[in-house]
Amino acid sequence: MPPACEYHDVVILGAGASGLLCGFTAAQRGRSVLILERANKVGKKILMSGGGRCNFTNYVIEADNFLSDNPHFCKSALKGYTQWDFIALVEKHGIAYEERKHSQLFCQNLAKDIVAMLLDECAEAGAEIRSHCELDSISAMDDDHGRYQLELHHDGRPQRLRCQSLVIATGALSVPTLGGSGVGYEIARQFGLAVTERRAGLVPFMFSDNIKGLCERLSGTALEVSVSCNGTCFSEAMLFTHRGLSGPAMLQISNYWHPGDAISINLLPEQHAAQWLLQHKQEQGRGRLRTVLSQSLPKALVGELQALWWPGKEEAPLAEFSDRELQRIGQLLNGWQLKPSATEGYRTAEVTLGGVDTAGISSKTMEAKQQPGLYFIGEVLDVTGHLGGFNFQWAWASGYSAGQFA
Repeated sequence: MPPACEYHDVVILGAGASGLLCGFTAAQRGRSVLILERANKVGKKILMSGGGRCNFTNYVIEADNFLSDNPHFCKSALKGYTQWDFIALVEKHGIAYEERKHSQLFCQNLAKDIVAMLLDECAEAGAEIRSHCELDSISAMDDDHGRYQLELHHDGRPQRLRCQSLVIATGALSVPTLGGSGVGYEIARQFGLAVTERRAGLVPFMFSDNIKGLCERLSGTALEVSVSCNGTCFSEAMLFTHRGLSGPAMLQISNYWHPGDAISINLLPEQHAAQWLLQHKQEQGRGRLRTVLSQSLPKALVGELQALWWPGKEEAPLAEFSDRELQRIGQLLNGWQLKPSATEGYRTAEVTLGGVDTAGISSKTMEAKQQPGLYFIGEVLDVTGHLGGFNFQWAWASGYSAGQFA
């Protein structure tokens, strides 16, 4: 016997950052809201973010901090629900937070404070949340009992739901262990929306050449660098890992890298390295090159660069290096060209680049232009922020936009 049909004004698929904020925003308008989560608990990605401290927004939010085929799409939502709106919510709940470099805001305690805040807001507004929900199908209806019908299993039992507004907040392909999936793209295609090309973003690099061994040997070593690729540059920390290169600098530039591209790493961003080395040659000609470089770079890294760039002259004093040799080494220090073989992919990516094409979505409401009552928010859309709280701010802002209209 088929299950009885249950009605809600708004059904939201996904109880992550955007889905929860959208849920209580719609419920505050008096809408009956049901949020469905596939996993066993809500907000898993929030809990893991920022090393468990949740970099929930940034003091400085600009459209330039986001990548999309339509760079203007994000502006309306970001203006409608700003970082100051979310900070006010955090302060209302008495959550202690701190500013770190690049104006990033983190919880002083744990990310679970943010999840608890969102759940409290949902409970207060009357938005219901169910986990362990596996979606089977969605149908568009043509009658007065709701625009959409959903067939699903909740805790293994079949359920049938109808709603007037259906919000897709399912996230994307990044970190499948935390619930990442492509179901949002399938729903978009089902209703005739285009999906742009997708790839892993904010993700570490891997190498298959001799740099792989170098990275393995230096695993755990970190330093401040500037890294550039395809006309974009970031100055942040870089971390050697047993698979390749990670750290904020590498995660940021990965959004601009495509297979086959080289990245250029400036190991001494505060120095004109060639001039600096030539000056040391004049003033301390008896010193060794590795001694000079170890003043500014980790000793283990200097040892690896020595084997790469001046093999056979490890013990030679600076005076025995020609000016041309030092200029060449200086240029390498300021622009080490490396060609990654790949990124680590969705397994460790913080975000997915690309997604539901914003050309088919209203930038004001997040509603599909040709499909009334169907909304897309958060990471499922083709909007990706830089590292530093920008992806959370997009989740809050897009969720609020849809919550105002769903």
